[in-house]
Amino acid sequence: MADLVYIDEEEGKKRVMNNAKLYVKLLNKFKADTNLDTLVSSAEAQDWENAKTAAHTIKGIAANLSLTELFNQSLDVETQLKGQSLKPESLESLKTCFQETLAAVDKVIAQNA
Repeated sequence: MADLVYIDEEEGKKRVMNNAKLYVKLLNKFKADTNLDTLVSSAEAQDWENAKTAAHTIKGIAANLSLTELFNQSLDVETQLKGQSLKPESLESLKTCFQETLAAVDKVIAQNA
């Protein structure tokens, strides 16, 4: 199995015209994002619309910051939520991926400080 890519730093910096300071600022903003909490609580309450919105927001942020695996998993979760359901293992996988992504983000922030 190939290693998962949690962050493509080079691609992420390209998206902000190679402005490392701006990229780090956006990564720090991502760390404070609460959409995962919203997704989890909404999915548990079967509030599919709010859960879908949160998943869509996570997907967009992940795409813009080149958080590769988080994008892939949030796309899968969003697709499931469009059908008004969500496999518990998909939600657990997304939560784990989010934590791994945060760890990768912390490394990139430290390298660019």
